[in-house]
Amino acid sequence: MVGNQLGWFSAGQSQSEEGADYPGPGSGEATITIESGDYGTLIGQKLYEADVVKSIEAFTRAFDANPAAASIRPGTYTLKLQMSAAQAVEALLDDANRTDNAVMVIPGETYNQVRDSMLAMDKFSAEDVKKAFDDPAALGLPDVANNNLEGWLFPGAYEITPESTPQSILTEMVSATVDFLEEQEVPESDWMRVLTEASIVEREVVYTDEMPKVARVIENRIADTTEVHGVLGMDSTVLYGVGKVGGIPTQADIEDDNPYNTRLNKGLPPGPIANPSQDAILAVLNPAEGDWLYFVTVNLDTGETLFTNNFEEHTANIKKFQQWCSDNPGRCN
Repeated sequence: MVGNQLGWFSAGQSQSEEGADYPGPGSGEATITIESGDYGTLIGQKLYEADVVKSIEAFTRAFDANPAAASIRPGTYTLKLQMSAAQAVEALLDDANRTDNAVMVIPGETYNQVRDSMLAMDKFSAEDVKKAFDDPAALGLPDVANNNLEGWLFPGAYEITPESTPQSILTEMVSATVDFLEEQEVPESDWMRVLTEASIVEREVVYTDEMPKVARVIENRIADTTEVHGVLGMDSTVLYGVGKVGGIPTQADIEDDNPYNTRLNKGLPPGPIANPSQDAILAVLNPAEGDWLYFVTVNLDTGETLFTNNFEEHTANIKKFQQWCSDNPGRCN
C-alpha cells in the first residue's frame, strides 16, 4: 500500500524512463486538474501523462523532498511542458498558477444559496444550473429524499474541471452525503431523520462543542409528553418555513401555519432546512447526555448559548438575550 501511494509500482511508470528528469524550465503550456484526495503518485501520473515531468518517480522524489508539497490544493493548474520535477512541485504550490474553480457549500446553507453561488461564479449558463436543480432525480438522490435536494449537498469545495457540468457537481455533492452516512453505518431508513435533525443543529448554534447538546434537546423535546409535549419550537425551522435564512422570527413568522413551523406542529419538520456539516451529523448520532429541554443564544456576537431543563430558568435566559438586543440596537431585527 505504501509503495503504491508513493508511486513505486505505478502501472504508468513502466512507460516512462524510470527516475529520469527534465532539466527544465520547460516551455509551452499544459492544464492539469488536481482532485481532492490525489496523492503524490497520482499527481505525478497526471503530470507524466501530460508531459509536464519526464517520469513519475522523479516527481515523487521531488514531492517527498519538499515539506510544503502536502499542502498542494485541489484545483486546475496551468503549467509548462517538460519542467523539472522540482519546478513542477513549486509551480503547484504557487497560487498564481491555480484557477480558483471550486463551488463552495458552506455548512448551514440552503440549496437555494448553493444554486446562487454557482450562478455567481459565471462558469455555467443560468439555464444549465436551473435545469440541474430542477431535476433532482437525475442527481443520484436516494428514494428517502423524496426528490428534495435540501440537506443532501455535502459541505466542502467542489472543483470545476473542463468536463464539469452543474449536474455532475451536484451529483458529487449528493454522493458525498450518502458516502458519509454509509461510513457512519446509519441505516438508510434513518437518513432523512438524521439529516433533518442535523440541519436544525447546524442552524441553531455557532460552536461545534454545543452541537451535541442541541441534538439532545431535540430528542428530549420530541420524547417529552408532560412539559413541551413533543413540540420542538425551533426558530430556525420557523424562519425556513417563511423563506428566511437568518434573523429573529417576527410574530407573523411564528403564526405562519406551514409544515416547517415547529412552534405550531409537533415533531420534526418534513425534511432538512439546510445542508449540515459532518460535525452536526455526528452530533445527532452521538448526542450529549443531559435532560435539557430549552436553550437560547444570549449573545449573537459570541454565540454564547445557555441550556436548561427548567422553564423559569429559560425565561430568565431569554431576558438576558432581550437585554443584549437592547444593548445592541438593530442587531435583533
